[in-house]
This record gives sequence, C-alpha cells and structure tokens, in this order.
Amino acid sequence: MEPMPTTEGRATRGTTGTNRLRRVDRWIARHSALRSASDPLVVDLGFGASGVTALELAARLRRSRPDVEVLGLEIDPDRVAGAIDQLADVRAGRTPFPADAAVSFARGGFEVPTERGRRPAVIRAFNVLRQYDEHEVAGAWRRMAARLAPGGVLVEGTCDELGRVCSWVDVAPDGSATHVTVSLRLAGLERPGIVAERLPKALIHRNVPGERVHGFLRALDREWERSAALSPFGPVQRWIGTVEALRRDGWPVAGTRSRWRLGEITVPWAAVMPAQ
Repeated sequence: MEPMPTTEGRATRGTTGTNRLRRVDRWIARHSALRSASDPLVVDLGFGASGVTALELAARLRRSRPDVEVLGLEIDPDRVAGAIDQLADVRAGRTPFPADAAVSFARGGFEVPTERGRRPAVIRAFNVLRQYDEHEVAGAWRRMAARLAPGGVLVEGTCDELGRVCSWVDVAPDGSATHVTVSLRLAGLERPGIVAERLPKALIHRNVPGERVHGFLRALDREWERSAALSPFGPVQRWIGTVEALRRDGWPVAGTRSRWRLGEITVPWAAVMPAQ
C-alpha cells in the first residue's frame, strides 16, 4: 500500500451545519478576487464532518460566476470519503443541489493541494484555526496564502453554530491581513459586541483594554446604543445609523450601505490588529 501523502495542520472538530456559512459565502460571491479571476477555483479548507458547506458554497457562488469550481479539502480521510459519498447522491439527483455541481473533494491541509498545481482564486478556511494557538496563526496564513493566484484572497474566520454571528479576516497572497469583517443577524440583536466570542483566532484573545479590537468593539456597542432611537424603523436602519456614526467618529469603515444593510461592517486590519 502506498503511504498516505503528508498533510499540514490538524483535523478540525468537524462541526458542520447546513446554511451555517451563508454570510461569508455571500461576501465571497461579491469579492473581486472571484469575479475577476481567470480561473475561478475556490477551496473550502477544513469542511468538517459533512461536505454540505462546499456544496452550498458552489451553489451560492455560481450565481455570480457560473464557471466556479469548488474543491473541499479535509485532513481526515474518513470525512473525505463521506463527502465523496454525499457527492454521489448529488450526481444521482437525490439532493436539492444541482446534479452537475462543479464540486470535488480531496485530502489536504494548509499546503492546499490541487490538481496540476492550480492556484485558487479564493480559499475559505472557516472555524479551522480556533483550535490553534495565536502564535501559529501568521504561519498558517502565509502557508495557505502562498497557494493563491495573483489577486486572490484567503478568507479566514469563525462563526457561531447557526451562522448568525460571524467575523473573518481577508489575507493577501503575501500572507498579510488586509481587512476584518463582522457580519451579524440584526433581527433580535442585543449588542454587536457579542461577536467578541467569535473573533478570528488572531484577535479573540486581544479583546482587552489597550488593544485596538477592544476599542473597536466598545465603540460599536456604544454607537448601537446611541442609535436606539432608530429602532422603530427596524434593526437594519439602526445598524446603518451605527456604522455611519462610527465613520463620523473617525473609524475607517469600508463599503457602502448595500453591505451595511446585510449586517456587515468592514475595517482595515490596521484598525484592529494586535498591539506589538
């Protein structure tokens, strides 16, 4: 028997939920890294105990790039085998996903193996680094990002079990973080600072006084409270008021209302990065 190829990283906990990653999928679908890619290959790294997240990703992205291809990678060979069985059901028309879904599954980790050495336009690594130590994050970013095509993006982040509280970092091909995005379900939201429990690994232990991300979350909560007068107009208007107030206060908020109304806020990495 041939030896199993070496993979880099550790297997995820495997928790996977239908529709859990819809917020980040929606963000990727509108990203220039996908829309302008000459080869729209997207990698779902560490898909977990089920291949459903890769199948959902392909279904969402094909609306903006009909020629998108999604490769799901996992270190655990049993999970890969299970996802391949799921794909057989898809091909047979026994699932809600299109039988011709451009999805495949293989074993792999941070080395991001692809056929013929193809370089992905996007790598989504969600809920992968939570089990790592903070000092390991930068190296994992560099290793994954090095596999990207020019102009590509690594999207690394985390979310709660239902996908209602999410945050992620986008990382350039040179391994440097560029922006951080928080995405929240606004209906029933008590305060945006709840995302502190779901910050990316590079930030989750930095939510303490003196750190930039702590100041950002405090400012977000403060403006959310101040925008309570907009509540009769609905949580979306309250959120837009919150984001606009942050921008007026000098926070370098990116994007426009079309993104904010989805419960998103994006700021440059420099605005929240750990203090040295």
